[in-house]
Amino acid sequence: MAKMTVGLSTSSIDKLTSVGVILSGAAADDMEVDLFVLVNAGHAFLKNKAENISAMSEDIQTSEEFKASLEKVSSPSWLEFFEMAKELTEVKIHICSLAGKIAGGEKMEDFIDIVDDICGIGEYIESIQNTDINIFI
Repeated sequence: MAKMTVGLSTSSIDKLTSVGVILSGAAADDMEVDLFVLVNAGHAFLKNKAENISAMSEDIQTSEEFKASLEKVSSPSWLEFFEMAKELTEVKIHICSLAGKIAGGEKMEDFIDIVDDICGIGEYIESIQNTDINIFI
């Protein structure tokens, strides 16, 4: 089984959706995926913010247009893409501790259920060293 490592450093809805599509493709190819939530992406995975992440996006106007386009084509949300991928293949979502702290979450119960653990940056570096595909968004 091939392995992919994804470093996610943004909570922008278009980029979260892009990662969701990539995760779906990896699931279709039966890949193992380690996704590391870095720096500014932690906000997207907080329990109280995940459903309304467009408020945290880089460009609110563009985000609202993007959300409307997703709805128009009946596309799953970024979160639904992530959940589907986790159901179909081995996807682990790791919150790097600094990203968690920046977002205001330091314990597992602060984050949505798809998060598997909180880790240090060393685990991300180790994953990069032992992966077939490395993506940073």
